Amino acid sequence: MIEILRLGEIAIEFTRKPVKHVHLSVHPPEGRVSLVAPPGTRSEVARAYAITRLGWIRAQQERFAGQAREAPRRFQNRESHHVWGRRYLLTVEEREARPEVRLDHRRIMLTVRPGSDSALRARVMHDWHKSLLHQAVPGLIARWEPTLGVKVAAYFLQRMKTKWGSCNPDARYIRLNTELVKKPRDLLEYVIVHEMAHLLEPTHSAAFVALLDRHYPSWKEARAELNALPLAAEGRESR
Repeated sequence: MIEILRLGEIAIEFTRKPVKHVHLSVHPPEGRVSLVAPPGTRSEVARAYAITRLGWIRAQQERFAGQAREAPRRFQNRESHHVWGRRYLLTVEEREARPEVRLDHRRIMLTVRPGSDSALRARVMHDWHKSLLHQAVPGLIARWEPTLGVKVAAYFLQRMKTKWGSCNPDARYIRLNTELVKKPRDLLEYVIVHEMAHLLEPTHSAAFVALLDRHYPSWKEARAELNALPLAAEGRESR
């Protein structure tokens, strides 16, 4: 159960979970604040702890507020789009044919029927993004299953407003944000490893951090790079 603690204009999502230590986090892009504490922690104790970190909370929120964001996309000729961390120029062709997207070394070529609006073009591009991820994700999961000693029952792709990924340890599936197709492939791998590690440690506990340290030592650098890259126009949260 989530309880809201208020420190002036700052709302903190407070939850009690089976962890040993208090975990305070500020999440991009909006600067949402969460605090996880061991079972039995009184609200006033959690609030007092948050007060001691108020300066840090505000500094993190200011940093996220200044992070670069992508301009809204209209899916027009010579518009910039990113795939796997590389920038491409979009070429749009209108003709009576099935919509499709093709990629060469410097262009994304979008074919749509005459009169197609930006919403339809966006759907075609999103379906293409998903197809690229479906080509990349299974191999990465298969690579990491024996290393982590876990088995992913299924994965799902979807637009996610506040997360790069999520995990359901009971059902043993992970969800991935389709925006990851725009980021370098190694950052997709980092998010996959992060979510697969949650099959072993559901919370961001010290044991979870130790798992990442042991199996993916560069995870902090990957997280920092993901945080530094431009956000989508509507914003995303890194994990």
